[in-house]
Amino acid sequence: MNRALTLDDLVLAGVSTAAGLVLAFLSRTLLRWLAKHAKRTKWSGDDVIVDALRSVVPWAAIAAGLAAAAAVLPLTRTVHHHTNQILQVWLIFVVTLSAARVIAGLVRTVTQSRSGVAGSATIFVNITRVLVLAIGFLIVLQTLGISIAPLLTALGVGGLAVALALQDTLANLFAGVHILASKTVQPGDYIRLSSGEEGYVVDINWRQTTVRQLSNNLVVIPNGQLAKANMTNYTRPEQRLTVLVQVGVGYDADLEHVERVTAEVVAQTMRDVPGAVPDHEPAIRFHTFGDSRIGFTVILGVGEFSDQYRIKHEFIKRLHRRYRAEGIRIPAPTRTVALHQGAALIPQQRSGEDVAGGAVVAD
Repeated sequence: MNRALTLDDLVLAGVSTAAGLVLAFLSRTLLRWLAKHAKRTKWSGDDVIVDALRSVVPWAAIAAGLAAAAAVLPLTRTVHHHTNQILQVWLIFVVTLSAARVIAGLVRTVTQSRSGVAGSATIFVNITRVLVLAIGFLIVLQTLGISIAPLLTALGVGGLAVALALQDTLANLFAGVHILASKTVQPGDYIRLSSGEEGYVVDINWRQTTVRQLSNNLVVIPNGQLAKANMTNYTRPEQRLTVLVQVGVGYDADLEHVERVTAEVVAQTMRDVPGAVPDHEPAIRFHTFGDSRIGFTVILGVGEFSDQYRIKHEFIKRLHRRYRAEGIRIPAPTRTVALHQGAALIPQQRSGEDVAGGAVVAD
């Protein structure tokens, strides 16, 4: 038989509860101080751990105080048992949520450090969070005395039906995992698909990949479609790339002089324009005897895909200005046309145009 409740029991229970509350307050204050120091470190993982402990430790202290208070009270065995179960489930619930936050935060930190970009691949974060929450749920059931073996069996049998019903969703999920595991695409890469979509990969989640175009619009691509598409990754294996600019000069130009002047403009552009590669060696390659010009290709080095537009813009302006100063002529396209007027042919020179109805003969 249980003894009667006395004033001493109430005092001890109150002291135990108060001690738990005080311990929770002190621990929260200490962890707040640790969080300030953790922000000063380079590793972001300690911030995640301290933030999670700020949620776990105070609640654990309160649960310990309530458990001690229940132990000193003259409760029946059944009430005491149910009280301990409630406190255990409460503590498991808090620990599970905090563990999910910590592990998901650490996974996000690892994915950011691996890819070297600000965005993260949330597919791994979401999978990790779901697994931790599922494990915590099973532990709660076991704590309540509910056998999880039938539940696991039912999940195994029902998993087949769910897999068939969610075939497309699971295909996108595994395609996303395969893409990230193979490291062919990572958040921050600039890609172009054979279907025409291109832009920076913002995120790869459990179903789709989000791509931000240069126009700042978002394109959503299912992971399965991305895995099957022909794709060009302009960031891997190296972020630096070269771009080609086609130029032409007249046949009367001194090609040695043209090459020297062009190389000087390339070197100046690589040195002055942001996003260019300063140590890029100028490369000029003559390749074509055209209709009215000698064509050649100038190879520029850029640090990142979107930088090419600004660099080409500045290079063309500077090259045109320098050619005018050096007296190097960039001829306009010309055509020799012959007009039929009766039996006579009247040859004429036209610049950059064709005459409809006439016989066009190229130089």
